[in-house]
Amino acid sequence: MTQRIDYGKASPAAVKAMLGLQAAVDHSGLEPSLMELLKLRASQINGCAYCIDMHFKDAKALGETDERLYLLNAWREAPFYSARERAALLWCETLTLIAERGAPDEVFEEVRKEFSEDELVNLTLAIVAINCWNRFSIGFRAEAGNYDPASNQKLMKAIREKVRPGAS
Repeated sequence: MTQRIDYGKASPAAVKAMLGLQAAVDHSGLEPSLMELLKLRASQINGCAYCIDMHFKDAKALGETDERLYLLNAWREAPFYSARERAALLWCETLTLIAERGAPDEVFEEVRKEFSEDELVNLTLAIVAINCWNRFSIGFRAEAGNYDPASNQKLMKAIREKVRPGAS
């Protein structure tokens, strides 16, 4: 598949807005390893090859195990995830697939056991953000397979500097 549009070049303002959203997620205080699991799981559900490649590699760079990554789509049956991770994955799947059954009270109550109100809002924002990124990548056919976590860290630092001078 070939890329349809380089959306970053076509609309720098759109990417700037998305980076602002992502910056809020990145500074939410939620565990980076948990965030990568959520990003990968939402991307699996949405079928976003670019994001699956990216977040698998980013999770590995953070020290995630192959076993947990390979079994992520079967997290309910696999014994490798904490109660907090399971709650986050449940909320991720519920919100990513919200058109199927909404956000039932029993799901919310289960997730609420593991997250404070502030964390729950930030968790929701993280799920919203990855679903937005998935739609950009799928819609414009971002090319999967060439992502490099180390190069991306340098690029993101430079972009954040342009979006928010003085940001690290």
